[in-house]
Amino acid sequence: MTLLHRHPAARPAAAPRGPDGYDTRLTLPLALGSLLNPINSSMIAVALVPIGIAFGAPAAQTVWLVTALYLVTAVGQPVVGRVVDLVGPRRPYLVGAALVGIAGMLGALAPSLGVLVLARALLGIGTCAAYPAAMWLVRHATDRSGEDRGIATVLTILAVTNQVTMIVGPTLGGLLVGAGGWRAIFLVNVPLAAACLVLGGLRLPRTTAADLVVQDAVDDAREDGTSLATRLDLLGVLLFAAALTSLMLVLVGAAPWWVLAATAVTGAWFARHELSARRPFIDLRLLAGNRPLLLTYARALLTATATYAFMFGYVQWLEQGRGLSEATAGLLMLPTSVVAVAVASATGRRAPVRTALLVGSGSLLVGGAILAVVQPASPTWLLVLAGVGIGGMQGLAGLAHQKALARQADAATVGAASGLLRTFMYLGALVSTAAIAALYADGPTTAGLHDLALAMAACAVVVGVLTLVDRSLRRRPTSVHPVPAPVPAPDRAPDPAPGEHR
Repeated sequence: MTLLHRHPAARPAAAPRGPDGYDTRLTLPLALGSLLNPINSSMIAVALVPIGIAFGAPAAQTVWLVTALYLVTAVGQPVVGRVVDLVGPRRPYLVGAALVGIAGMLGALAPSLGVLVLARALLGIGTCAAYPAAMWLVRHATDRSGEDRGIATVLTILAVTNQVTMIVGPTLGGLLVGAGGWRAIFLVNVPLAAACLVLGGLRLPRTTAADLVVQDAVDDAREDGTSLATRLDLLGVLLFAAALTSLMLVLVGAAPWWVLAATAVTGAWFARHELSARRPFIDLRLLAGNRPLLLTYARALLTATATYAFMFGYVQWLEQGRGLSEATAGLLMLPTSVVAVAVASATGRRAPVRTALLVGSGSLLVGGAILAVVQPASPTWLLVLAGVGIGGMQGLAGLAHQKALARQADAATVGAASGLLRTFMYLGALVSTAAIAALYADGPTTAGLHDLALAMAACAVVVGVLTLVDRSLRRRPTSVHPVPAPVPAPDRAPDPAPGEHR
């Protein structure tokens, strides 16, 4: 594969770049865009009750405000990521920001719960672009320089931004609902989207590949024309969406178990199509041959399962099993998020991926072991210690997955690969939801919490094993797919000497 560089004169001379070639002006729009998903995921928690009252809807219906965003985002992340691979990060980012603004207005003016669910689905689509765009820019910056040390700073900023957003989201949502009613949590997306549009329009690169173009992609585009639909593999996208959606509907309890048969059939059709497609949506052969990336996806799914089991299952036990108020239960969850942010900030630039994953899995194992023995009368410090263990895992593992993917994914498909990482994380969230429903069949009892904690500890053990067997993580590389030197054009042959023939 040959790599083409823009002529040096075409590069903006004023763009401030770090030693790794990354344009530091991109950090603010990427961080702002990446927080749109977590802030909308967390703010809605405090608005479900007033929304139900406003529309006379029971909890079984208002829960679709949460599920719709997860479903759409899990399916949409790799799809939008693939679009980023094909057209570059700028247009998907700006279109996504515009959709967020439209969804915010639609939600603020929604006359019914159905329209509100539609607004949440549009929010899910709109928030799919920022993360693949960020990973695309990060990966291509490493390819320009061959260095990945400075990129860790960017990934740390993105990870901390998401962690902080998850912390302040419910609080911000409560303030907005108190000041302007539940419609305010939708309306706040309008100024956020406007800021993304302005910053993204000013700072994101205009070309498909700002400084680096993959020649194979150019050849494909010339051969097939400029049709995005042709290059996107729409049939593969539809089959992927159908298989994943049916699976997720079963996991959240919205469809009977026999629907898994449809998942299996659609999934098999998807695999067959992708293996025979000339330009597949997800290159299954390439993915199957990238064992380190597959291990990263597996670790992300397991850590997400444990994280969401703690967030959703533990807080229910605090309120009903231990008898705490919602405010007190929220305070006991705070150390987890604070530790996650502190750990990510302190270790993000320096900790090797392998070390971070091993320490993170050990931290999760400690937290799960503590929760497996707590009782309703256990001292508060023991509960805080369990939360600290979970927070250590969140701060270490979440960032490690992103750093690993930035090294392991192919440059031509890094957008789709990063979208798939988010898909596996959302699948973990839904697996945890199914586990909580099964283990809390009689309510959030202490016995149910103990079983859930053992499942979290098992996830920690498997993450540790998958880290140990991953040889790609055994040493920290100093470069990521270094860019080969351009091949000089052959010189013109010298004129023949007198008496010689050409």
